Amino acid sequence: MNRVQTQHESKSIRRILQSMAIAAILPPMALLQTTGLNAQITSRPGVIKGQVLVVDSSGSSYVPATTVVLNGPENLTAESDPNGAFSFPSVAPGTYVIQATAPGLEGEMSVSVDAGQVADVALKMEVAATTSSVTVSADAPTVDIATDDQTVKQKTIDDAPNADQKFESLLPLVPGVLRGPDGRINLKGTRNTQSGALVNSANVTDPALGGPAISLPIDVVSSVHVVSDPFDPQYGRFTGALSTVETKTGDYQKRHFSIQNVVPRWRDRAGTIAGLGAATPRLTYTGPLVRDRVALTQSFEYRFIRTPVNSLPALERDTKLEGFNSYTQADIIATSRQTATISLAIYPQKLNYMGLSTFTPQPSTTDFKQRGYQVYAQHRYMSGAESALISQFSFKTYDVDINAQSDDPFRLLIDTTEGGFFNRKNRRTTRYESVESYQFAPRKYLGSHQFKAGWDYAHSDLQGIEKSLPVEIAGSAGNAIERITFTPSPWFDIDQNETAFYVSDQWTITPRLSFNTGLRFDHDTVTDSAHIAPRGAVQLSLTGDGKTLLKAGAGIFYDRVPLLLPAFEQFPNRTVTIFEANGATSSSIPYQNKIVGSIENPRSTAWNVEIERQVTSQLAVRAAYDNRNTARDFVVSPSSGIDSGIVGLSNSGSASYREFQVAGRYQLSRVTLNGSYVRSRSYGDLNDPLLFFGNYPQAVIQPNQKGRSPFDAPNRELFWADVKGPWKLTVAPVYDIHTGFPYSVENEYREYVGPRSSKRYPRFSSADLQITRPFTVHAGDRDLKLRAGGSVFNVFNHDNPRDVQNDLNSTKFGSFYNDAWREFRGKLVFEF
Repeated sequence: MNRVQTQHESKSIRRILQSMAIAAILPPMALLQTTGLNAQITSRPGVIKGQVLVVDSSGSSYVPATTVVLNGPENLTAESDPNGAFSFPSVAPGTYVIQATAPGLEGEMSVSVDAGQVADVALKMEVAATTSSVTVSADAPTVDIATDDQTVKQKTIDDAPNADQKFESLLPLVPGVLRGPDGRINLKGTRNTQSGALVNSANVTDPALGGPAISLPIDVVSSVHVVSDPFDPQYGRFTGALSTVETKTGDYQKRHFSIQNVVPRWRDRAGTIAGLGAATPRLTYTGPLVRDRVALTQSFEYRFIRTPVNSLPALERDTKLEGFNSYTQADIIATSRQTATISLAIYPQKLNYMGLSTFTPQPSTTDFKQRGYQVYAQHRYMSGAESALISQFSFKTYDVDINAQSDDPFRLLIDTTEGGFFNRKNRRTTRYESVESYQFAPRKYLGSHQFKAGWDYAHSDLQGIEKSLPVEIAGSAGNAIERITFTPSPWFDIDQNETAFYVSDQWTITPRLSFNTGLRFDHDTVTDSAHIAPRGAVQLSLTGDGKTLLKAGAGIFYDRVPLLLPAFEQFPNRTVTIFEANGATSSSIPYQNKIVGSIENPRSTAWNVEIERQVTSQLAVRAAYDNRNTARDFVVSPSSGIDSGIVGLSNSGSASYREFQVAGRYQLSRVTLNGSYVRSRSYGDLNDPLLFFGNYPQAVIQPNQKGRSPFDAPNRELFWADVKGPWKLTVAPVYDIHTGFPYSVENEYREYVGPRSSKRYPRFSSADLQITRPFTVHAGDRDLKLRAGGSVFNVFNHDNPRDVQNDLNSTKFGSFYNDAWREFRGKLVFEF
């Protein structure tokens, strides 16, 4: 697609969205004005009834004796009868999430019920996703409520304040998950390129860098789960934690539309409107294509967002993101024993002024452009009530172009940066992945065994080119003290084949004691090596009532190799020239990129132990300890002789993470309170290769050192709640307070002075709040449902700087900048 066509389509999309906004806003506004906000809001109860679909052991299409839980304006529980039927005869009007569980099966869907109306639903159940926890048998004592703060569920996605309106932004609600100083999400003390990322069990990482690389409209997400130590051997190719996203199942019975964010946000600069600040309209549809057989979900999202760096001049402080996300999903019930899901995600976007900061103005930043899509298909065959064959295929593309604002000479000054950014990139990546897994029916031998086996094959390909222009470093007097020049780079082409096999056994010895053991075998063609990773976990009920659980696990994990690293020797080589005060050359050393030794897969060894206690029917608490040690981590470091040097890439790095956590949940009929305290330490080698060869590379490479990770926060307290207040208000406050992130001190040559990570930002403290209320406006024979409210971010306007002057030669050394000011956002959701 050429540039003119792209610009034309972008303008067309904007015109369409503007028309949608006017069409969606004016009728409700006019109606509210003519009725004087006196539209009848009725409180008559409604009815939700239906049947639980799929199969029992005799091949029936319905599942009897299934626990059905209703969450929403009311929280209720029912059980399906012998025909799979269930009923909630008197519920408050509103939108609910229905969940059903049975041995080996689970199901979830959303349903809306009007006042005095009956909502008839068909709840489809699927094979339950395997988690790292060990599940006791059905006749074991059970816990009434759980401290499941590792999962962000649908209600939290709807109610919690979310500035970005992206599912990733809610992950910091999980204890031990932080948004680092670079804006990326770090799971349990690891870089985002070391963690795993799945959407509907499909790998969604970027093969080139290893980090998450997909954008989904948040309206299609039903839950986001963080697995700190995924000891199930089906999970692999990472050394950190794992995030898994599940999308909503389409509605097989009725059609539903929702429209959100149709009102744009203007850019306010000192009380003056200076153009558009953001426009993020979303449109989502779900409904049957073939009733009770095929359901379609379609969601579109346009994103235009300006994000300010508050320490820069008023009209020169914004990054500008423009993107379009489309997600299409078909859910299919082929027979009583076979179901399938097919989806297509498309996520092009462009980010102008990437790297903008207090010390890097707009002319010295880059423009980041991505194009990509993912095709996904999963088929599930229920061979029995508790056995199933799951077949899965996915194909993903992810292309990246990074270009500077100009070719002007790039100069690093003490307090700012001049010229156009020095680096340009073009990358094309693809990945095919095929997964087969079979869950066997339970076998009886010294208890109950449930075996699972699987196979996973993935092929990834990377093609690209890098170009780097000269970099000049200026000293305190403004004169050039160092110059870095680069050689041309050839077009590189790297591919990789990865194969994995695994087996696991969930062994329930008694209703109070269970083990989960497994073995994973990995092989990839980049390292040409094979690895065996044993894993195991145990769960023990310490008391006869099942309200005190002891859980523990241990395992070995092998990471993937980002495809940029095998291409390391093809990146531009550099020559570093040092100048005297009079401009004469002091030294000039050429450096060659070299892989030291062979490329190996990083390895981590992890173990954890935790205890959970159901103190009362409303209060559950947990104490846990996590320990992870990573070896053979990738690092890059320069070394030189008199006339030449190398920039060496090796597996000589190591890292460690320790976490002690105390968490609790207090739940009443209208209030849920969550609180946690985490004491942690993330430590290791700091010269991550992707800092210097990733999307936004640093120009100067200093020798590697060990220290606290850039996202290390030793003490963190997190509190959040979901409150059903008076007048149908939903109130969701979040309070996050943690130790400031570490930073290093440099001199004018960008050399580190003293130990790295020896200084810290001020303590971070932010209170966010969202309040919403549902409305039903009657317009003739039709009802317009909407949910309106607003959010406040950083309620108390606490000073949370994101930039620091760390150059000893600056007169402003130690000063902090770019505070995240208090922000207000509105929320308006239309449902049909």
